[in-house]
Amino acid sequence: MMHPTIGIIGLGTMGLGIAQVFAQASFPTIATDAHAPARDSARTRMEQALTARVSAGKLNPEARDATLNNLHIAESLTDFAACSLIIEAIVERADAKQALFAELEAIIPATTILATNTSSIPVATIAATAQTPDRILALHFFNPPTAMKLVELAPHAGTAQHHINIARQLTETAGKTVIQCPDRPGFIVNRCARPYYGEALALLSEGHKAAEIDAAMMAAGYRLGPFALIDLIGADINLAATQGMSAAMQKHPRYHVFPILAAQVASGDLGRKTGRGFIYPAETTPAPNPDIALRIESTLINEAAWLLAEGGTTEQGIDTAMKLGLNFPRGPFEALALHGQNTVLQTLQNLAQKAPEALKPRYAPAPYLIR
Repeated sequence: MMHPTIGIIGLGTMGLGIAQVFAQASFPTIATDAHAPARDSARTRMEQALTARVSAGKLNPEARDATLNNLHIAESLTDFAACSLIIEAIVERADAKQALFAELEAIIPATTILATNTSSIPVATIAATAQTPDRILALHFFNPPTAMKLVELAPHAGTAQHHINIARQLTETAGKTVIQCPDRPGFIVNRCARPYYGEALALLSEGHKAAEIDAAMMAAGYRLGPFALIDLIGADINLAATQGMSAAMQKHPRYHVFPILAAQVASGDLGRKTGRGFIYPAETTPAPNPDIALRIESTLINEAAWLLAEGGTTEQGIDTAMKLGLNFPRGPFEALALHGQNTVLQTLQNLAQKAPEALKPRYAPAPYLIR
């Protein structure tokens, strides 16, 4: 059976990784970038990535060559008329994505699906200027796309069901686990991850040590504590994501930007990339602290329950996304089953009582938890 042709626009790390995912899965893959050097180096960059896997004994040379044979670098967008699905991984600006889709709509047949890899722009915004908005949806891959199994599929209210089905089928055929989610800020993972960092920063602000908080979460089964994760990602990146989420959610206290994070960024100790962070370069040894673990997990559970109330996803979908997207040992609803509804509710109520007035709504339980 011949696989349909996939198009990738944008050949940064993300776009090239997505192109490799489809090319490795035997899809003819057409890719381009507006920036000539990115186009010219794309094949070499992919070849280097694949050859490293051959050297490590994880891939045979024939598979590498077959993957490279499936990759076609295009000079112009006219070559994309042959594609069944086109994924853009260009700059995170709505106007740029809208302009690209407008150009493509003049070239491609009505059946071609247009997907955005955005993680921060509403899909409805990108689709708002399109001639055929019913073919537009998000396929949000995680970095690095070649290693991360999860893809978040976010349609907007006007996306046709058959386009959703085809996009899912093609992405699953390429070996990914596809979880559908609502067109809401942060989709599932970026939104439901906020309390992991946020509640850790609340604890730090209250005088707990970063190492103590990380040790508690590692003892509870998490591979990396919240501060080790911030150090890995970069405190500046984490701050920008938190500010973006806060703005998108009308500055709700659940997305509070803690001054202690902004101060860390101002200090220049951003984590691994600067050689020093909240914890880095120190190593953390797991040490149980059930109170800290329960507090952070209760806020993770509550955020997931608020997202569930908005529709467009399921408990299982959220749990799977959190485990695959963040390597969490369990999803929020599995954590809820572990601790029990009463314990989680009681924890949130205690936190609300102790919180400063402005942060009390941060701990308001989602309707799901009160049923």
